[in-house]
Amino acid sequence: MPERIAVITGANSGIGKITAQELARQGYHVVMVCRNPEKAECAKKEIIEESDNQQVDVVLCDLSSMAEITKKAEYIRNTYSKIDLLVNNAGLLPDSVREETSEGLEYTFAVNHLAYFLLTRELLPLLENADSARIINVASEAHKSGTFNPDDIQLEQSYSTMKAYGNSKLFNIMFTRQLAKNLKDQSITTYSLHPGVVNTNFASESDSFFAKLFNIGRFFMISPEKGAETTIYLCTEPGIESLNGEYFIKSKSKKPSAIARDDNACKKLWELSENILDQVLETESMPV
Repeated sequence: MPERIAVITGANSGIGKITAQELARQGYHVVMVCRNPEKAECAKKEIIEESDNQQVDVVLCDLSSMAEITKKAEYIRNTYSKIDLLVNNAGLLPDSVREETSEGLEYTFAVNHLAYFLLTRELLPLLENADSARIINVASEAHKSGTFNPDDIQLEQSYSTMKAYGNSKLFNIMFTRQLAKNLKDQSITTYSLHPGVVNTNFASESDSFFAKLFNIGRFFMISPEKGAETTIYLCTEPGIESLNGEYFIKSKSKKPSAIARDDNACKKLWELSENILDQVLETESMPV
């Protein structure tokens, strides 16, 4: 069987790690895109031991930096010949006070949405090289609390923790829907999903009231193994190509919120994202 390559963001913990481990067990060459070098190397060692598969690599990348994503995507393009699976999994719950990245982007918008968008865009040539490729975007039912306001896309006027998070998860689903339309003539399909409320370190770095509630409720949450089931299903289940662009819960296609299904809004979000990224990357490339 030809080598199959899977790129997974946030693969050093939680459902990302479980996904990486299962794909390694199934014989994939796994590329872990992670921020923390110590955690990434520790997870890599555990995945190799659990899967008995030595083909596990780490690419270090801070997904809050669009310039760094661009550089690391170039490294991936120069290192691998194709990508069969791209799993955009890494995400965060923001703090109670609005913060911006070094590039002037609202932090949640950058990590939870633009990182998905840019990494996918930059890795499309390798996805196109595969006989049949899939892009899986981890979203959330929290998208139902999200809104799409093109005039306040980065919440400069109306920030809250849950609005920032809910919007970013809404954007994941809208991005998936528009991406499916854009790639309809290629052998690449894409899906978004809600993993469930999973007991991981997801909210550990947030100081928000919602994070405190999240941490209190851990006893009632599902395990990372259970939370990864839908992601793994979308990575490996044959014959789901007709469901291209759809949103999944518990490995079943489900209808997301009305705005997530609004084709005009999805197209507008895509255009806004392109424009914002072009401005950021142009600024980063200008000589000092």
